[in-house]
Amino acid sequence: MKHFTKEALLTAGTAYNKNFINCLSGYKSLNLIGSINEESSETNLAPFSQVFHIGANPPTVGILFRPHSVERHTLENILQNGHFTLNHVTESFYKEAHLSSARWERSEFEATGLKEEYLNNFIAPFVEKSPLKVACLLKDKITLAVNETVLIIGSIEEVWIKPQAVEEDGFISLDKLGTITVSGLDSYHIANKLARLTYAKPDKPVKEL
Repeated sequence: MKHFTKEALLTAGTAYNKNFINCLSGYKSLNLIGSINEESSETNLAPFSQVFHIGANPPTVGILFRPHSVERHTLENILQNGHFTLNHVTESFYKEAHLSSARWERSEFEATGLKEEYLNNFIAPFVEKSPLKVACLLKDKITLAVNETVLIIGSIEEVWIKPQAVEEDGFISLDKLGTITVSGLDSYHIANKLARLTYAKPDKPVKEL
């Protein structure tokens, strides 16, 4: 196996180091976060691979943002009004999702051709094409001392999902939704389910459900 030291990575160059480190954690979820600036009524859409489970009771998610040292419209909109949406991405619009990361001078919805959708009077926009949509409210903001990264914790308020993907025990079959995943900063992947396994217990064989 090839061996890398921390010192070697730090001297490998910014682009190499960024790509390498971003791939180390493996495949990551991909969500488009929809938000709105209440003052200007301009909507915002941006792709995030740093969305993760915090807890089920109460239902909460965490999102990591780069240091707030420059304009970050998604973060600023969330801090302004506390509303945002999570939207899964499928193969049918992953290029538009990627394009939304560009520095547009107008709404990413308009720029990419993705259509806004408003559900149940929630003020932040959803992505109409998304097969799984989550309405979230801001619950906490923590700036991490290690590098000034901002952790946003959101409360899950409502979920819209294609019914065929929800199994009897509440498990969501992401493959039935066509949800894609991402590695690094710009590599997109189709996920194929291997199996669901029984709860692991000592001295008991693992079986497929």
